[in-house]
Amino acid sequence: MNTAVRTVGTVVVLAVFGAALFFALRDTQQKKEVAQEQADIASAEPLKGLIAVDAEPFFKDERVQRILSAHKLPVQVQRVGSRDMAGKVQASGGPDFFFSSGVVAANMILDAARKTKLNATQSSPFHTPLVVASWEPIAKLLVANQMAKANPAGYYELDMAALTQAMLAKKRWKDLKGSSAYDVSRSVLVSTTDIRRSNSAAMYLALTSQALLGEVVSDRATAQTQAQKLAELFKRQGYQENYVNGAFDDYLAIGMGKTPLAFIYENQMLAHALKSGIRKEMVLLVPQPTIVNKVVWVAMNERAKRLGELLASNKELQAVALELGFRTGDPAAFAAAAQRAGLAVDTQLNNVVDPPAFDLMFEMIDVVSREMNQ
Repeated sequence: MNTAVRTVGTVVVLAVFGAALFFALRDTQQKKEVAQEQADIASAEPLKGLIAVDAEPFFKDERVQRILSAHKLPVQVQRVGSRDMAGKVQASGGPDFFFSSGVVAANMILDAARKTKLNATQSSPFHTPLVVASWEPIAKLLVANQMAKANPAGYYELDMAALTQAMLAKKRWKDLKGSSAYDVSRSVLVSTTDIRRSNSAAMYLALTSQALLGEVVSDRATAQTQAQKLAELFKRQGYQENYVNGAFDDYLAIGMGKTPLAFIYENQMLAHALKSGIRKEMVLLVPQPTIVNKVVWVAMNERAKRLGELLASNKELQAVALELGFRTGDPAAFAAAAQRAGLAVDTQLNNVVDPPAFDLMFEMIDVVSREMNQ
């Protein structure tokens, strides 16, 4: 009996010891794996990229940096004007990726990559339409003069054809019917950035040319003619900011007297509303039609391509983009964000046009730039 008890006791002790040894070894292995994983993350070579100004806040976000590091895809980014990016493409030793504002700049990058025999790919993880930030008295004045109409959702639809004709006719605000709320002698003009530097100004040129012509510019002769006619809409503005952030800052800080109409990206207004709220007289005018600006990821190698796929698929990264006012692949989430912010937006965007082909767009920009340099 004692022998049997001792045998059972020995077996139990050995079992306990074996289990303890097993769990100790497993714990040691897990710690080694965690340590190795952390070492791999820490030693991951950063991907180097050039980004547009509207993408800069995204990469500065600590959550984005943490997620990219966890996926062994950390980045080092530098802000560059989108239309300057194509000149930075190199056969070797160049950036791993570009994150440009707009398809025109992205196509220029792809064209440069083809010429250097690089197999570049592109994707668009988020986007935003071009809108006009304005003020309730200005919007009502435009409605009274058949250049806009109120939408039941709370924003205004801007008749780009009527507005463009009024601007080319050199109408002044005080000349408009019912101008008592804004009885000033300055010309009716939309404030844009410098077309020689900025993508948003190029998109304004695309929209006004479509409004004037009635269709998208499709040949070089028409591109030159339309650009010649529209150049004055840029020249008559006076000083223009190089980046759209500067134009929006003027709208926020100085108000209606300085900037009755500011051509901006919708995400700027929504991001501001989500973070700080908006004054009740601030409104959005949605051009009819408008252009949707894609923030385009151009990957120059496979690792950068994986990063682009992560930006489009990771829910937390998409949520950060949404906080910055961008539209993602989840329209319901965008609509909910706008509602939380108290900002009336066009959630459907049914009236959208594309800009002209990038070679024609570049031709138009060149014509306007030459006119402005005279």
